[in-house]
Formats: sequence, structure tokens, C-alpha cells
Amino acid sequence: MRAFLAILRRDMAVALAQGAATLLSVAFFVVTITLFPLGVGPDPATLARISSGVLWVAALLSVLLSLDRLFQADHEDGSLEQIGLGPLPLELVVLAKVLAHWLSTGLPLILAAPVLALLLNMPVSGLPVLLLAMALGTPILSLIGAIGAALTLGVRRGGVLLSLIVLPLYIPVLIFGVAAVDASISGLGARPHLLILAAMLAPSLVLAPLAAGASIRLALE
Repeated sequence: MRAFLAILRRDMAVALAQGAATLLSVAFFVVTITLFPLGVGPDPATLARISSGVLWVAALLSVLLSLDRLFQADHEDGSLEQIGLGPLPLELVVLAKVLAHWLSTGLPLILAAPVLALLLNMPVSGLPVLLLAMALGTPILSLIGAIGAALTLGVRRGGVLLSLIVLPLYIPVLIFGVAAVDASISGLGARPHLLILAAMLAPSLVLAPLAAGASIRLALE
């Protein structure tokens, strides 16, 4: 646990030190959302109808934008090899790094989402479900992204390959995240969609670190 917390603190300190890079994902999220009313027009009904989909697509792309800093910098300066030689299994190293990534990327997106949802004229009744769905969905995005980031370690122009690997796996999260918010706004129950997101999160917490840890071992050999 001490080694796990040490890696978590280190990655959070690095994220805070690289303030511009850390805020890039949130800035991209905000700019993307604010551009949509200019593109589709200011009609409140149109904005309300597309609000949940726009928010989720922007959040997905924002997380994708930040995935390259999960392992690549540590791999380039040799830190990842030193961490791999430490007492903590690589699977727990991955989990610590994913948690740091979510705290520095996913959590700010969740905090910014309600304000941007109101900008898109989303009904207030949909905001609690939006927050809950993003709280369940954004960790899945980080966990799946860790697999792609580990698979592309050391690959030239790995960002393009990372996108090709990760984006198809993000689609179920996008579908059920949007469906939960739309169901809440329509007066239907959002509970089934939220339960599916929770059911996706549970195995991701176990399987994603295993897959990413195995990929890192291959990259270090």
C-alpha cells in the first residue's frame, strides 16, 4: 500500500507540475462544448436534444487526448523500468497510474460538466444522472485507455494507433452514458443504464490492469 500511494502521489505531483498539459484536456472539453451552439445554432430545443451526446463525445475525446502521458514519459526516461523492478506488481502500478490519470483528467471533466450542460440547455433534471453516469463512465475510459497506452509503448507515432485501439472499446460507454441521461430527461428510469455502466466498471478494474501490466512487461523485455 505504501508503494501504491507513493506512485499515486508521484504521478499527481507530476500532473500538477505540468499544469498546462494537465489542463489541456479540460480546455479541449470546454472549447468543444462551447463551439457546438455556434455550429448548430442557438435553438434551445435543438441544443437540449443533443446535449447529452455532445457532452459524452467531448469527454471521450478529452480523455483520449491525455492517454499518451500515462506511461510514455516514464518509459522514455527509464523510470518505468525502475518501477517494474520495485516491490509493487505492475498490475498495481497500472492501477495507481490510472487513478492518478482519472483524478487529474476525469474528475475535472465531471466537475465542469454541469455548467457546460446548462450552456447546452440540458434540463436540470438530467444533471444528477449526468454526474453519476460520468462518475461511472470516465474511470472505464481511463482503464481501457491504459491498455491502449501500454500496447503502444515504444511505437513511433503511437498516438494514432492508440486511438484506433481504444475508440471502438469506448463505444459501449458512450452509448449507455448518453442513454442514461436521455432516459432521465424523458422521465424514464435511468437505473438500468447506470447498472450496466457499473457492471462494465467492475470487470474493468480487474482486467484492465492485468492486460496493461502484461503489455508493459513485453515492452520492457
